[in-house]
Amino acid sequence: MSGSTWPQAALDVQFTQVALQRQSIVITAKTLEPAIDLRNAEVFNRTLFTRDDQLFQQMNAGISAGQHEGGGKSLEIRRFGFNLDHGGVNGGLKVLVDNVNQNQGTQGHGQGYLGSLKALSPELIQDVNVINGPFSPEYGDFSGLGVVHIRQRESLPDELMARLEGGNFNNRRAFLAWSPLVKNANTYLAYDGSASNGPFQNPSRYRRDNLNSNYTRSLSESQKIGFRLLAGRNDFYSSGQLPLDLVSAGALDRFGYVDPSGGGRARLGTLAGYYSKSFASGDTLRLDGFVSRSLFDLYSNFTFYLNDPLRGDAFQQHDSRLQQGSNAQYIHFHPVGSAAATFTAGGNFHNNGINVGLYPRQGRVPAGVSTRAHANVTNGAGYAQETLSLLQGRLLVGGGLRYDEFRYSVADQVDPLNGGTHTAGRWQAKGNLAFTPSHRIPLTLHANYGRGINSADARGVVQRPDGPRLGTTDFYQVGASSNVKRVSFSADLFRIEHSNEQVYIPDDGSFALKGPTRAYGFEAKTSIELTRHISLNGGLTKVANAYYLGGDYRVYVSNAPHFVANAALIVSAWHGWSGSLRMRAINRYRLDGEDPSILASGHTVLDLGVSRRVNRKLDVHFSVDNLTNRDYYETQNYFESRATPTAPALFRIHGTPAFPVTAVVGVTLHLGGK
Repeated sequence: MSGSTWPQAALDVQFTQVALQRQSIVITAKTLEPAIDLRNAEVFNRTLFTRDDQLFQQMNAGISAGQHEGGGKSLEIRRFGFNLDHGGVNGGLKVLVDNVNQNQGTQGHGQGYLGSLKALSPELIQDVNVINGPFSPEYGDFSGLGVVHIRQRESLPDELMARLEGGNFNNRRAFLAWSPLVKNANTYLAYDGSASNGPFQNPSRYRRDNLNSNYTRSLSESQKIGFRLLAGRNDFYSSGQLPLDLVSAGALDRFGYVDPSGGGRARLGTLAGYYSKSFASGDTLRLDGFVSRSLFDLYSNFTFYLNDPLRGDAFQQHDSRLQQGSNAQYIHFHPVGSAAATFTAGGNFHNNGINVGLYPRQGRVPAGVSTRAHANVTNGAGYAQETLSLLQGRLLVGGGLRYDEFRYSVADQVDPLNGGTHTAGRWQAKGNLAFTPSHRIPLTLHANYGRGINSADARGVVQRPDGPRLGTTDFYQVGASSNVKRVSFSADLFRIEHSNEQVYIPDDGSFALKGPTRAYGFEAKTSIELTRHISLNGGLTKVANAYYLGGDYRVYVSNAPHFVANAALIVSAWHGWSGSLRMRAINRYRLDGEDPSILASGHTVLDLGVSRRVNRKLDVHFSVDNLTNRDYYETQNYFESRATPTAPALFRIHGTPAFPVTAVVGVTLHLGGK
């Protein structure tokens, strides 16, 4: 229920609109805009997902995502030529669900960790708003390379809904929902359960169970209050990242393993409340808050026997967390002379209480303590933005300012001298301009600037008090967009500059300084309505260069592709059929900033989804992921490892294999239509 600070005219970027009551899609070509993408419910509701992380792959918008653990833990996120690890470094990608922060700072397995996204159910997604940079003052920490705001439904079109799925690799999933008719209220209760063994020789034994509910009541025509409750659990085993030289030599199967005890488990619950009020003047007040509890354990072994040939290098990462957050926003419409103006002001508060640790292990039993600490991170912020509509709507000008203050407190349970308390704060300016030279010419010129921030791990801040505590990202973008009848197009040039930032590496308890860096390139997006039932859309992001500033010689940013592309051919409501053929691709990319010969392989992958409405109560579905059975790796990294106790230690590329061709069939029952 959080509103964007952008004017409605700037949000007219939909590829499609959903006719919810008919459960079909009406294709429209809207004007695209370089700074914003919008994905609606149809993208998610018509596709059968065999893994929960596939939801993120449907968001596209230049985002490349891959698994480290074959479907269990958080995705590795790559964007604009930077590797964001699990979402929180090198600028970060901020992700929210109904205004609840998903990035977990000072996490047991990486700054900005996004594992809570596994509690999402695709059937409950209403829309996804993607901001392609830190251009909105509404969002702070981890927003340097953009924001993904996912909003869930308040109710479902049917009183009862059941979706059952099954496929190869023992894939099974059930989604059950009850959305009763309640006077002056929207509500639902939903269960989502899935399981899979994957293609691995060490079966993944993946199991996920989520319970999701919503109750939103209209207090009057202008007021609403709502509550959401989400609870979930996730358990899995993992083959981890394998040495690819051994796979190429035939000594290790592509779906084999070195350590059979890898994997993880997570438990989480979130209770959120929302309130909104519209005034006769058109002004809007929005308030929301949440409390969240999570438990997380990850069992990893990246280097196998490198450091301890006798027992191995296996370790456990633990994160026990209590979060509270709140947001307030007021939107005021007013004239400034002859111009129409929108003033938005608000504030955010977020607090994390964290018990975090790193433990050597035998199997899944801790065999000692490497690090253990109680950390508390508090973030308060305020922001304001003014947007003017001039020249009869042909010129939109906006400017905003945001300030974030952080307090880091650490009580180290191993070495008390490593504890302490520190603070950090930073201003962030925003600006945007959209100019249409003539209403007769379907062309709009855009310019956007924003400074984003990403916080450091609290342990790193306290242990290195003289180091940087907040990283900054300055993002510059200029472009143009056009809409000619059924064709929409946008293109832009971008330049990104990161400051120095201190990153805590929880895998080994060490620190790394990264930056300052610079990247530049271009993006292009298009949407074409071929017929009333068929559309084509796609986009590409090309990074021309990404490198570290300073030094005696140039060192390049590594571990992220410089070319990311997506396309989709969509058929909708054609004699009861709906479906899509989707493509995603990345190029080969550096895994070492100094040696250009050390490269990760790229890939082009096709996915197919088909849905048929049999009657008003029954839909049948068929989906195929990796349609051409492409052999590729979701993530690849270059580091030293020893595969057996007696093997030599080698620097080599390690990879996590992607699933081969995966077919799933399903049925959806709609009962008691509203």
